[in-house]
Amino acid sequence: MSDMPRQITLEEWDQRYEQLQKAGLHQPSYGGPLSRHVGDGDKRLLKLRYDNSAAALRLWNFLLTEEDRLHEARNKGKRLVGTMKDLGTVPVMAYSFDNLAAFYPDGAWWIPCMMELDAGLLEIADSLGIDESFCPVRAMLGAFVTGAHFPIPELLTCSVGATCDDFSAIAQRLNGLGYPILWWEVPHRRSGEPGETTVKLPGGFSAPKCQVEFVKSELERLKTALEELAGQHLDEEKLSAGIKKANQVRTYLAEIRQLAFTAELCPMPALEMLIAEMLAIHFCSDQDETIEVLRELLGEIKTRVQAGKGVLGADAARIFWVNPVADLQVMNLLEDCGGRICGTEYLFSHALDTIPEDLRPVEALAQMVLADPMVGSSADRAERICADVRRFGAEAVLISRIPGASHCALEGEVISEIVQTELDIPVLEIEVPPVTDSMRPTLRTRAEALVETIKARRKR
Repeated sequence: MSDMPRQITLEEWDQRYEQLQKAGLHQPSYGGPLSRHVGDGDKRLLKLRYDNSAAALRLWNFLLTEEDRLHEARNKGKRLVGTMKDLGTVPVMAYSFDNLAAFYPDGAWWIPCMMELDAGLLEIADSLGIDESFCPVRAMLGAFVTGAHFPIPELLTCSVGATCDDFSAIAQRLNGLGYPILWWEVPHRRSGEPGETTVKLPGGFSAPKCQVEFVKSELERLKTALEELAGQHLDEEKLSAGIKKANQVRTYLAEIRQLAFTAELCPMPALEMLIAEMLAIHFCSDQDETIEVLRELLGEIKTRVQAGKGVLGADAARIFWVNPVADLQVMNLLEDCGGRICGTEYLFSHALDTIPEDLRPVEALAQMVLADPMVGSSADRAERICADVRRFGAEAVLISRIPGASHCALEGEVISEIVQTELDIPVLEIEVPPVTDSMRPTLRTRAEALVETIKARRKR
């Protein structure tokens, strides 16, 4: 059995799975061949290519069994919390209780991709007045109406204020359909005025202390609601322990990203890296297992880096990717065209930053909320992107616009101008719908042109 890293099809994974089993593969309870998930309707899996490691198999199986985990958690007496839009804060609080499980209904935006539009979720959204002029996260409405993709949570929370207008509108429609939401506000992060006390936030941004105090009061409201749902008190000791465990996830991801983005040979493909980063948001409904999944993935990456092995050629164009893709296949496409991911900003950089452990826990979480790149100016976000491009040594930036998303309308242009001015590197914007099959030739042509531009610049 060859252990040379490479990307394989789903059909090849069936053969690889048999080889790993014969070699004594240890699997968690949710393990098994990847191809079984196609029977659940995830037809897009047939068109993706995957890393061939056991660590990648565990990562994919973990991702694709989240619904089962949520049902199992409820059967065991846990209460479910749907935490919408804040991307990485409320779940830290929820998992500090021993009888709550949190997840993001927002994740339904990938269902049209995975099921290749067969689930009918976007058509349901259309019928409810939320048409294609809105972000693909509108699929969440259909998921709630059908109840077929996740159990309906006992508590729904949603951040509003300095958040995506599309999402706010979709969440309001959901509330109007009879799914009550506990709203909490996040102010637009601003610079301090003369004489105003400011706070340095994780990740490098700063905000007036009064904004931190306001977010603290909102988080206290959330904490009270979670305590009522759980029937337990969440004291500072428990919340601090929850923060420490969340930081375990973030520490593993920081090391994974640093190794994967800076190694001479790419040790882990873009698709698996995207999924790994997404685990930071809500731990895929199992915080302890997230830690184990990431630990195994990090071990595989370390082994490959130390052995000088990778899945792509040494001359692959080093590209920093901005915004998550609605169609996962586009990550494969970039690598087919000769590119590799060397840095990412998938809208939730604050969920990757270490939560301060030397502050009172609610204060620390309030700072994390305001560290969200999406609650400040596009210029702020661009500056962080520039800093990460320098850190990872990327040679270009690719911005994937999300169709209908209000924050994508002009933000890409702002980021592009700042990146080109500060770094003098190419920037490409593309739009990625939930299924890109009809656009694939155009996307390939544009990606190939970016790769060619990068390689031509190396010869200067």
